[in-house]
Amino acid sequence: MDDFLFSDEPQEPVSKIEQGTWKVLIVDDEPEVHAVTKLALSDFDFQNKRLEFVSAYSGAEAKKLIDEHSDAAIVLLDVVMETDDAGLQVAKYIRETAKNNHIRIILRTGQPGQAPERQVIVDYDINDYKSKTELTAQKLFTVIMSSLRSYRDIISIEQSREGLEKIIKASRDIFSAHSIDSFTEGVMQQLTSLLGIADQAMYATTLVAQNPEENNNKKLIVRSGTGDFEQSEGKELELVLKSEQLTACQQALSDKTIVYKDNYLFAYCSSQYNHNSMLFISGIPKLLTDTQRHLIEIFSQNVQLAFENVQLQSEIEATQQELVYRLSEAVEQRSSETGNHVKRVANICHILAEGYGLSKREADLVRLASPLHDVGKVGIPDAILNKPGKLDGQEWEVMKTHTDKGYSILKDSPREIVSAGAIIAKEHHEKWDGSGYPNGLKGEEINVFGRIVSLADVYDALRHKRCYKEPWSLQRVVDEINSQKGSHFEPKLVEVLNDKLNEIEIVLTRFPD
Repeated sequence: MDDFLFSDEPQEPVSKIEQGTWKVLIVDDEPEVHAVTKLALSDFDFQNKRLEFVSAYSGAEAKKLIDEHSDAAIVLLDVVMETDDAGLQVAKYIRETAKNNHIRIILRTGQPGQAPERQVIVDYDINDYKSKTELTAQKLFTVIMSSLRSYRDIISIEQSREGLEKIIKASRDIFSAHSIDSFTEGVMQQLTSLLGIADQAMYATTLVAQNPEENNNKKLIVRSGTGDFEQSEGKELELVLKSEQLTACQQALSDKTIVYKDNYLFAYCSSQYNHNSMLFISGIPKLLTDTQRHLIEIFSQNVQLAFENVQLQSEIEATQQELVYRLSEAVEQRSSETGNHVKRVANICHILAEGYGLSKREADLVRLASPLHDVGKVGIPDAILNKPGKLDGQEWEVMKTHTDKGYSILKDSPREIVSAGAIIAKEHHEKWDGSGYPNGLKGEEINVFGRIVSLADVYDALRHKRCYKEPWSLQRVVDEINSQKGSHFEPKLVEVLNDKLNEIEIVLTRFPD
């Protein structure tokens, strides 16, 4: 027969070891209970993890520790402490206030009649209820083991849910610039949760988005990672791996297979293109089932396919942007303006849009569409476009038609960039006070894209030489634009420009005439 737990033999808490620990909160107002509980469980081991004990001697202290140790797996909770129902109030606090549904609550009481078992379990979401007099060392071992298994499964399900949520969220916007990062992170989290682990993962590839120079050297570059690899994005894989890991990685790369080690693996990700990619996961179980190995194999193929699909979409968007630039440059070259004018305006628009508070997607859209602002000039005669002096009345009326001409060329497109370009082409000469053209729109009647491009276009035009003027100094341009605050330009946008002058001037340096 097992000896009863509660003796006077003290025991130091078990120290945390490298494999990690399961955290157990002991809540009891009797120090002896803490001592004998630690003694009875001193050699406890589950999935290569020992127990780490945290002690509280009152209900009030327990509530603080619950907040500080939200990752605790189990709480051994006394009912009667400073009050007859202190433990029950702690249980209520855990579930209702701390919103912690993961931790397993084992209620222990020396006075069972004080809190009827059935009512307590139903009313307070208790996972187990034990009388101190019945808790032998073996029974305590059993209840801790079963509780840890439940906790492990709950955490695994929660991680799986979080991973799936990330995947779904990323899938809604899979073609945005950074969605591959959140997609890969989410899928890795999904896989590790399915394997019953939650340690580290990393994905590296030779295909680096929007960086052709690095694509050529065929080095594996970290694209996404968790744990120790979270800060390794953009680094060469050989610089972040240990010697032993690098050897295993090279083997997987050479054999184009999955290499399993004691507690980690490298999976080669197959591809229909000439790109090498590698998946690393650590903390894997020592004995993987055939199902788990098959899951890893499928995942290593699918994650590469998803990544390359996004790369292809990125290439399509880059091609579309290049065509927009080249069309706009062709129009600009008919006049005295240089091709870099549209690039400068595009980047200035992006700075203004972000400073104005537009979303990332909107800021990107105005950057991509703004080069189309003067596309209507393709229908303006060269004699008017390149006239060095001031235009007369009739010539000016012809020049103003470029807004409607540009709108006519771009309207009715189902493409977001072209559709935004149509609005910009028509409205970038409207003025905040209603004195602009072609329709005399006023204030917020003017689309925000039109208001932004108007300011960016004027700023760049004033700062550079034209057939009818020399470049203006920075101070003269700033003074001129601020003098038209509330008349030509939206006041808020002028304030954004004033705040972002350094960034805007860097754009002018990057794209000189």
